[in-house]
Amino acid sequence: MAVDPVTGAASTTTTSSTNNSTAGKAAEKASIDYDSFLKLLIAQMKNQDPTDPMDASEQISQLATFSQVEQSIQMNSNLETLITGNALTNASSYIGKTITSADEKTSGIVASVRVYSDTMIATTTDGKEIPIVVGVRVGTKPETVPETETADT
Repeated sequence: MAVDPVTGAASTTTTSSTNNSTAGKAAEKASIDYDSFLKLLIAQMKNQDPTDPMDASEQISQLATFSQVEQSIQMNSNLETLITGNALTNASSYIGKTITSADEKTSGIVASVRVYSDTMIATTTDGKEIPIVVGVRVGTKPETVPETETADT
């Protein structure tokens, strides 16, 4: 009676609070913790067929698989944190620069940038919102050219 460490669990204990991130959803799906796994393993050993006992290497393999799944979920969560930090750094670099939308219908100087999990939206000084997507042009603020006096000849 082998126990699938991810989906065969009878327990629904959550290991940590989750948000709407991908890693959070994965952690919610794999909501079994080590204590629950050990309880299942003990129950499995108590209820196994005495004429065909579970191999110790199979038990260790299940524990290792569970550990790998948990580590992958933690790694995804850490990567999402790094990506969010990188997005915030990129967002701050847009402020004060000129931006033109991908369709070239909207442009202006970036006053602020909102960062979402899947996109960023720049707000110009005149209140226009431009999604930062492929095709958007970003440049430095155009310098004002001083007017020169022309002499009549």
